[in-house]
Amino acid sequence: MNSKIIVIALLCALAASVAAQKSEKKQQKEMEKAMAGPRATVLRVTILYVAPDKQSEKVTRMQPGREMVVAEQSGPWVRVYANTDIEKEREEDVPVFGETATPPVSGWMEAKGVVRETTPNGDSILMGEAANEEALANDPKGPANAAQSARLLYRRLVELFPNSPFKAEAMWRSADIRWQIEKADASTRSSAREKDPNLRQGLEENELKKVLKYYPHTKQADLAAFELLDNKICGEWQGDVKCPEKESELYERYAAEHPDGVKTAQALYMAVYRQACMKDMYASEGNEHRAQESHNHARELAARLKEKFAQTDYSVRAGALVYKLDEGIPVYGIDLQ
Repeated sequence: MNSKIIVIALLCALAASVAAQKSEKKQQKEMEKAMAGPRATVLRVTILYVAPDKQSEKVTRMQPGREMVVAEQSGPWVRVYANTDIEKEREEDVPVFGETATPPVSGWMEAKGVVRETTPNGDSILMGEAANEEALANDPKGPANAAQSARLLYRRLVELFPNSPFKAEAMWRSADIRWQIEKADASTRSSAREKDPNLRQGLEENELKKVLKYYPHTKQADLAAFELLDNKICGEWQGDVKCPEKESELYERYAAEHPDGVKTAQALYMAVYRQACMKDMYASEGNEHRAQESHNHARELAARLKEKFAQTDYSVRAGALVYKLDEGIPVYGIDLQ
């Protein structure tokens, strides 16, 4: 009798397990079917509800630029699956083993403000709204999360509209916003003052390098390459002439590799300034030969600036630096007169 009871219990458990597996497979198929819908994002902060009714329970707040998939539509409502909005800031910090994907949230939201990959002129709409958010981020009175919203909207444009004429600019702007946010954060750390750039945590380069890879010889690539120099310059020179010397080489190399870039004039000016500082630093050490070499090189770089970028502020600023050198007016350090 006892053995029969045990067998029956095992059969019941087996049947329950099979039923659970079938239910799980059915849910998985439904999820896969829903996730096959058009990708989309939202332009404004929008509430996600359990049901297509504002009186129903709230699931979460959807921020502008959040990645999602539209599963179905019912009148003015859409059911969506949205990612968790948790971004891996540094790919090298992600563990190789043991990583589990967080399931997306789902629910109903109002359809207005939702831009899908099938929306006519959707790329233009996203570009415009992202630019609006970026402008708000530069406004001291703008919302605190405007920069992140702009960045996510630019990212969604790149992903939803891969053939858009705005793609290169959106990819660059998304990468640039992230770079500026990380740079501002890094500047608050004590390591920001380290002379050796290898002694501080470098800013994440992957997104800027993708701009260089996919859009070489473009304005966006010129901008990305210039920004990447931030990881190579000294935090503070601390009176070490090797810092401006190395940085001058970096900026001169950039100017040579991007002769007509939008940042070339600035790079040349940066090199002139560092040569001017090196002149004063060498002079303070009593090394007149190296001081004169730096003085002459500053003149040469300023002449290149005037020849090719005469109409820019960087040209006249470089001219002012050379004038100070010629007049014996210090540019760096204590007054040597």
